[in-house]
Amino acid sequence: MSSAKTIAHFDLDSFFVSVERLHDRRLHRRPVLVGGTGSRGVVASCSYEARRFGIHSAMPMRTALQLCPDAIVIKGDSSRYSYYSDIITDIVREEVPVLEKTSIDEFYTDLTGMDRFFGCFKLTSELREKIIRETGLPISFGLSINKTVSKVATGQAKPNNRLEVPQGSEKPFLAPLPVRKIPMVGEKTTHLLRRMGVKHIHTLQKMPVEVIHKAMGKNGRLIWNKANGIDPSPVVPYQERKSISQERTFQRDTTDVQKLETLLIAMAENLAYQLRQGDKLTGCVTLKLRYSDFQTYTLQKKIPYTSNDHQLIAITKELFRKLYQRRILIRLVGLRFSHLVGGGLQINLFEDRAEVIRLYQAMDHLRQRYGINAVKRAKTLESKGLGRSNPFNGLPPTIMAHRRS
Repeated sequence: MSSAKTIAHFDLDSFFVSVERLHDRRLHRRPVLVGGTGSRGVVASCSYEARRFGIHSAMPMRTALQLCPDAIVIKGDSSRYSYYSDIITDIVREEVPVLEKTSIDEFYTDLTGMDRFFGCFKLTSELREKIIRETGLPISFGLSINKTVSKVATGQAKPNNRLEVPQGSEKPFLAPLPVRKIPMVGEKTTHLLRRMGVKHIHTLQKMPVEVIHKAMGKNGRLIWNKANGIDPSPVVPYQERKSISQERTFQRDTTDVQKLETLLIAMAENLAYQLRQGDKLTGCVTLKLRYSDFQTYTLQKKIPYTSNDHQLIAITKELFRKLYQRRILIRLVGLRFSHLVGGGLQINLFEDRAEVIRLYQAMDHLRQRYGINAVKRAKTLESKGLGRSNPFNGLPPTIMAHRRS
């Protein structure tokens, strides 16, 4: 009996655009751009009609409109997209033994052994049809023995189609494709491979692995494996309750509202950075307060998926002001972000200003290089006595950078 796995990869086609078209039929067959609507906004998603003009995700909106002046621009509604993502997650979870949700619109399922009862391609096709029937959204899938080949197959199947790569045909399937089709091969890696004379996957397949490893290190060996259809990575079960959190117990209980709020802002900022580092978004914020009499209270709020500091700080402050009603000494405060999903970049592209996105990228780069405390909002410096309050706290540009001595 074969020990090969059977892995399906699902990807919703132009998800944000498709959701908008459910609510406005006039958008069908039109070039549509979803993202920041301001002059400095960026494209979060675009329809296939818009892609024909060379438009792609993360492109400045101004550039996209120069390429296609007749495109319809929509601000987008992240709460609406989260709602449909949750519906589809529930549908898939009911039908498959193992589900991994890697972003708001992308899933892996491990169907190994299911062919004893059903044909896996038939089962996956019926699941796709059920999603389309119950949501009206187009979705594509690829089916193969591993995650890499299935993901590439999904890309080849799009739009709104399906593709199976039979066991043993992984290398011939991948061979004629451009190297940029390999998952984890971005623009910089593509340029590096082209300088080495590698434009298509078949060239990479024929190269000794030692050559690519010498040029690119450990990642080179990983890319070579993927090019040859080798990927042992498992489908990791999706757990909706996965979360990250921080708590702080005070040496002396306090009723200093400013101190409490400042600490919570610092917690929100640090947790948001952790989300972005893990390429994650949160869909739920929970605040916890424990009073000096050990009575503990929590309050949570479901939110559109995000990893942006200023949005999460605003929610945190809102929850604190609603929850802190007893006005007696506080012993502990805690903050938790839960309902985590992958896909840190795409939702953040709804920001109106490209500067905000670049700001977060710059802040995170400084933190990666000099440590998590290298960049902080002026407001949060109070928690360590390093500065005074800033009247503009909570806005994205309000940061303070300092060097390590």
